[in-house]
Amino acid sequence: MKKIITWLKPTWSGLHIWNYLWAFKPFLDISKDKESYIFIADYHSLTSVHNGNTLRSNKENMLLEYFALIPDDSNVIVFEQSKVRRINDITWLISSMTPYSMMLRAHAFKDSQNKNKEVNMALFNYPVLMTSDIITYDIDLVPVWKDQKQHIEFARDIAWYFNRNYNSEVFKLPEEYIQEEVKTIPWIDGRKMSKSYNNFIPLFATKAELKKLIMAIKTDDKWLEEPKNPDTCNVFALIKFFGTPEQIEEIRQKYLAGNYGYGHAKLELLDILDAYVAPFRERKEFLRNNPEIIKQKLEYWNKKANEMADKKYAQLMKIVGLDK
Repeated sequence: MKKIITWLKPTWSGLHIWNYLWAFKPFLDISKDKESYIFIADYHSLTSVHNGNTLRSNKENMLLEYFALIPDDSNVIVFEQSKVRRINDITWLISSMTPYSMMLRAHAFKDSQNKNKEVNMALFNYPVLMTSDIITYDIDLVPVWKDQKQHIEFARDIAWYFNRNYNSEVFKLPEEYIQEEVKTIPWIDGRKMSKSYNNFIPLFATKAELKKLIMAIKTDDKWLEEPKNPDTCNVFALIKFFGTPEQIEEIRQKYLAGNYGYGHAKLELLDILDAYVAPFRERKEFLRNNPEIIKQKLEYWNKKANEMADKKYAQLMKIVGLDK
């Protein structure tokens, strides 16, 4: 059975719909016949979150949202990166086979340099820790958005360098899984939805919050009576992700027929999106009031992640000659 893994960083107070569409939903869609893992990338969040209370709050909320999104009958295993005792030890071991020139090509590092931001060593070494997060557990497939394809390429290259140098097959070479239709989720200003742009919509927003954000979506200036192209409309782009096939086709025809304004489309998107996320909101509140459910599952799954990491670490220590 193939293994898959994905993750999100608790660098914000909650998930937005892009997180769901590029990370959670594709992961859940392909997880049913696979050994599936998703983790809280709390070590990774230290590249930018430098307040302990903020990180604790973000992480607590993200765990609630993780479990609210994962069905009870799912085979998905959730664990915490920082609870895996050997993950940083493994990172150090594979860093000895990671070319410095590779790290200089990393998107996050280059982007920070281009913006004249201060680069801490956690950010610079980010791809090596991410590689450990993947190859430690013998992962075959990693669902990612196109911007993260480089991370999987780095993980594959580092694993290959290590295997070649030590004449071993200790690491699997992972492959990326990119859902082509989820390339860019547009938002208010037409750019991709992103927390860095502060133009996102929280996945667990109330209907009132959804309405305020949806009504602000940028559209063109066509008159109500004019036919409109749904495929160039930011509102319809979101309808396509959350509506049923019947709803999508019906609204498409309204666009093409005219006498249908963007305000009408926004209200239809509001109803569609609110109906879609309402069960997630309810589940989150249930879990908030029953914290022992998450606590018990995390304890069990963190133990399982540690067992896998301990086994890999022992193999690596023997291979590099540090077992005695």
